[in-house]
Amino acid sequence: MVRSLHGCPAPAKLNLFLHVTGRRADGYHLLQTVFQLIDHGDVLDFDLRDDERLCRTTDVPGVPEEQDLIIRALRLLQTAHLARHGALPPGMDVAIDKRLPMGGGLGGGSSDAATALMVANALWGSGLAREELMALALPLGADIPFFIFGENAFAEGVGEDLQAVDTPACWFVVIEPGVAVPTPAIFCAEDLTRNTKPVRITDFSRHLSGRTDMSGFGRNDLQAVATKLFAPVAQAIEWLGQYGDARMTGSGACVFCAFSSEREADAVLAAMPGIWTAWKAQALARHPLQVVLQVGGVIE
Repeated sequence: MVRSLHGCPAPAKLNLFLHVTGRRADGYHLLQTVFQLIDHGDVLDFDLRDDERLCRTTDVPGVPEEQDLIIRALRLLQTAHLARHGALPPGMDVAIDKRLPMGGGLGGGSSDAATALMVANALWGSGLAREELMALALPLGADIPFFIFGENAFAEGVGEDLQAVDTPACWFVVIEPGVAVPTPAIFCAEDLTRNTKPVRITDFSRHLSGRTDMSGFGRNDLQAVATKLFAPVAQAIEWLGQYGDARMTGSGACVFCAFSSEREADAVLAAMPGIWTAWKAQALARHPLQVVLQVGGVIE
């Protein structure tokens, strides 16, 4: 049995657009979006223990261990493993190199949890199929199933209804405006647009036909609320908008713009004011964890 796996990627996502098309009776908002994986994110290390404890060995300011999505997700998988195999799997130590900001709209916590589930499912030999892992994770957050899905996706419902979609191999510049945007504050706002006309996946694919970047389709319905509540988000969008279709990802706070080449992204970064943290990232077609699991000898 492989007992350790280090350097496991938990990539960020960008919402290329995000429309709110309605609201369910239980209060959850109905969404349409395209999730785009990028080659920038957190990195996690996993080590099996000799007991059954689940331990996060890295301090994450503001996130107690028992509230961490990683620990909560692994606990669910432990229970599922017990039901399937009649015994608990070994415990696990998890260390995190936290590179993504919290409250940034990049899906960092959800991506961490998804990576933990995929790695533990392999190390423990739990044997859950991808669809089973996605269903297990959904109660913890609608973004987690997307990262387990492992491909760029057109998403509907509360974000859990996923269809794979092809996107260009472009580059992004991402600005961290220096604020954390609490998602509930955005979705609870009275002036949030909740009736955007639904689009079809073919509308998005047709828009991308022949393009070398991913700009110009739809909008982020959450952006108007976030920019009104958080001035740094509005300032970052205004500055980056000089160079293209700048918009917010998720419920904020991070702002991005797509470029067809790394050279263009580098030029924008070179002009970036020093008041922000900013970086470039390349679009990914698939989640990079599969390669790590293969190289580590956990899956064939």
